[in-house]
Amino acid sequence: MRARPGTRLAAALLLAAMPALPLLAGPDPGVAASNAAVATAVTAPAAGGPTVRNGQDIYRRFLDGLADPDCSDDASARWRSHFGHVPRQLTSRNNDVLPLFGYVVDAMREAHLPTEYALIPFIESGYRPGARSASGPAGLWQFIAVTARNHEIPIRPGYDGRLSPADATTAAVRYLKTLHGMFAGDWRLAVMAYNAGEYRVLNALKRAGQAPAAADPAALAMPDITHSYVRKLHALSCVIKEAETREGWMAALDRDVPILQAIPVPDGIRDLDTLASRHETDAQQLRRLNPAHSDGRVARIGQPVQVLVPQAAAAPPVFMAEAPPEADRDEAVGAASDIASAVARRVHTVVNGDSIWAIARQYGVSTRILLERNGLDARSILRPGMELRIDGAP
Repeated sequence: MRARPGTRLAAALLLAAMPALPLLAGPDPGVAASNAAVATAVTAPAAGGPTVRNGQDIYRRFLDGLADPDCSDDASARWRSHFGHVPRQLTSRNNDVLPLFGYVVDAMREAHLPTEYALIPFIESGYRPGARSASGPAGLWQFIAVTARNHEIPIRPGYDGRLSPADATTAAVRYLKTLHGMFAGDWRLAVMAYNAGEYRVLNALKRAGQAPAAADPAALAMPDITHSYVRKLHALSCVIKEAETREGWMAALDRDVPILQAIPVPDGIRDLDTLASRHETDAQQLRRLNPAHSDGRVARIGQPVQVLVPQAAAAPPVFMAEAPPEADRDEAVGAASDIASAVARRVHTVVNGDSIWAIARQYGVSTRILLERNGLDARSILRPGMELRIDGAP
């Protein structure tokens, strides 16, 4: 997003001043409520659901969400050629484009928005979360700093939320949802406003005497770069749509990729490598997906921050080292547990939410003894289904 959008007040005043055309409807009544739920839709986990999916499923989900799937108008040969490399990006195993694309497509579908909007990061950044422009825009969506702050993307010393795919996508979906409603669901007007600012588009509509629901976007007096933005998105959608006719392309897309999910950084995690180790996921991929955390160090900015992870790594493991110390009462509790062991030998099956400290307290044993009896130490990780011996041999 290279242009600063006009103020909400100016846009609202201009809407009020436009000709009283019956189709000049504002956003649907449910838009405000939908916007309030955007962040949840982008980051919500699919409890008990799959952790990977086939690339062809992402492709079909994208096609099913297109507002303008007709490519019979040839969709700008210039821009078709310009974006001819994108299908190769999607099938490449040497980048994270396909899972990131799936993450953004999901966000658009869950917000009931056209999937043409999921192509914006191809135009803005080449789907590179860490992309920076010399002129100032940054991240997957190339927000400028002032626009990012207007859309509640945190920018602090040591942390630029524009480089967080989770933060930036949440903001982009929320903004696009607003524009989509403001311009009567016409994706072309919405992306023109995304590129040039909603005030500018509303002013062009007013001068043309057009209402959003009956507008001819191509006829509006807007900069060439803004008209090109619409043509780029449509051409790119056609390039991707028609890629399935290429020999071997669908076969290359037929592979499992991780479903991505945004999670809050757990307390006590200071770097992405530690997070990857505890969640048993690829540390290098975490770094690629989360360039907002410079050099892999988790930024502390006085408010919760998120990281994008494969969904398989999203469920929090249970860390034994998080338990409070109980060294002072080890001996007394240990003696009590020896008496109990003469009565019965107990076994505890670990469930989600368990900690070694809570289990030890439940059974009246010390954490030190419980760890020793199960051949564990404070760095070990409890996982659901593990069986822990509570009592020693009689």
